[in-house]
Order: sequence, then C-alpha cells, then structure tokens
Amino acid sequence: MATSSSGGTTAPSGPSATPSAASSPGTTRRSTSGRGFFLFLGLAVANEMEWAAGAPAPAFMTMVMTSANASSWAANNTTSILASQSTLASVAGHAVARWPRTVFIYGAMTCLSVSAAAHLLASHSRRFSRLFWQLDYAGIAVMIVSSFFPPVYYTFLGSPVAQLVYLSAITLLGLLVVAALLAPARSSPRLRHIRAGLFVSMGLSGVVPAMHALWLNWGHPECYFALSLELAMGLVYATGAGFYVARVPERWRPGMFDCVGHSHQIFHVLVLVGALLHYVATAILIGWREALAAAAGAASALL
Repeated sequence: MATSSSGGTTAPSGPSATPSAASSPGTTRRSTSGRGFFLFLGLAVANEMEWAAGAPAPAFMTMVMTSANASSWAANNTTSILASQSTLASVAGHAVARWPRTVFIYGAMTCLSVSAAAHLLASHSRRFSRLFWQLDYAGIAVMIVSSFFPPVYYTFLGSPVAQLVYLSAITLLGLLVVAALLAPARSSPRLRHIRAGLFVSMGLSGVVPAMHALWLNWGHPECYFALSLELAMGLVYATGAGFYVARVPERWRPGMFDCVGHSHQIFHVLVLVGALLHYVATAILIGWREALAAAAGAASALL
C-alpha cells in the first residue's frame, strides 16, 4: 500500500527565478527522484529477465522463506490444499504471474520521473510551476494505486471477486484524488496538509484488504512477514508525510538545512525506503505463491 515526491512549496515560481534559488534544496530532491527512477528501472529490467527465464524468487528471498514454507505446510490440512490446487497448479511451470509487480514498478517509475521533472522545471515560470506540481501530485496517486496491485493479487490468488473489488475500489479512489488535486486552487502550499491527508487516506484504505488477506491466509508465516513489511512501509511513508507537513527541521533553524537535511529531502529518501520495502514484500509473496503452486502440482500428480 504506497506515495512519492510532492511539494513545490520551496521551488521559486515566476520568470524571475534565479539559478541560485532553483538549485538549493530542489537540486537534491530531483537528484533523489532521478536516482530512484533509475533504481526502479533496473528492477523493471530484472523483473522482465526473471520472467523470461522462468526463474523462481530471488535467492536472497529463498533463504528467508525456506523454514517458513515447511512450517506453513505442516500447519495446513489436506482439504485446504486440494481446494486451491486447481487454481494454483494451472500456472505453467509453477511460475506465478509477474504483471502485478510490473504495474507497481512502472507506477513508481512514473511517480519518480514526474517528480524529477517537476523539481527541475517548476521554476521556469508561474504557469510551469502550477502545471508540474499538479502532475507531481497525480504521480503520487498513481504510485499509491499501483502499490496495491501486488499484495491484493497475490494474497487473494484464487479469489477473483476479492481481487476485482479491492483493485477497483483503490483505482476509483485514486482517480477521484487525482481529479481533486488537478484543480489549480488545490496546488497552493497552504493546502499541503490536505494533500498529505488525501494520500495517507489512500494508504489507510488498505487496512480492510490487509485484514481480509490475513484472515484468508491464516497459518502462512510468509503472509505474516509480507504484511509486516507492508506495515513498515506504511509507517515509513507516514513518517515522511509528517516531515513534509511539519517542515522540520528547517522550521527550527531557518537557513541551516537549505542544502542538506531539509524536510522535503527527508521525505524523498523515506519514500524510496518505503518503496523498496514494498518490493521485498512482493518478492516474498511471489515466492510463497510459487511454493504453493509447486506443492499443489505435486499433490495433483499423486491423485
């Protein structure tokens, strides 16, 4: 459940913006967004190569899940295995679909690239400033919506109705938030707390599907671990939003944090940390589902 770079409160607006004004903290922010974009571009390439090769989950996740898989299968009864094997075993070669993770990766790349462009070009003029900050806010909503696809798809695999309901709901909510934020009047720096509240509300909408997934997959330690990482991601995002709204530490020592340590920079770093936590949680869910598919295939072969 996921956010990224926002703001525009410190970017100079109007054609009179000077190079020095545009290059203070904004330089670090667009640098963070740009590096984050290339990081997720690398993950996108790795994702496509992994799918093309039909590879299982990354090796670093295999060690984490090995013991958990054993205890999980010991706890499950034969009835629940047979009930889900028809869906799971139908996946060719036990390779679970990667498209939900791809949706998240490209959503993150969209957000980060728009953020970098906004921090770079918003100082061009007042018109550009308003346009690019609106696009920046829309990019945040895109990243949040795309973040829902992997956990909802993988935790409700075999429950298409739940997948459709939850993904449709967050997509509709995201469209409504984008429509609201694209209004010029809502781009004002004075409304930063409202914007942050909208994004946090989108993230909190994931509580219901998370509780449902936990109930549906009770007894699977991998699901617990992945949801714990999602919770950590939410806390990291909320902390970043807190820095963004409160404008600390620069409000305590004006001028001291203009180049390094500005709240907006802290926000950007925490966004990347949260996105990477989400990526790891997704890798755990993929590995878990592939293990279930392999076991279901083996059980089917014995019948």
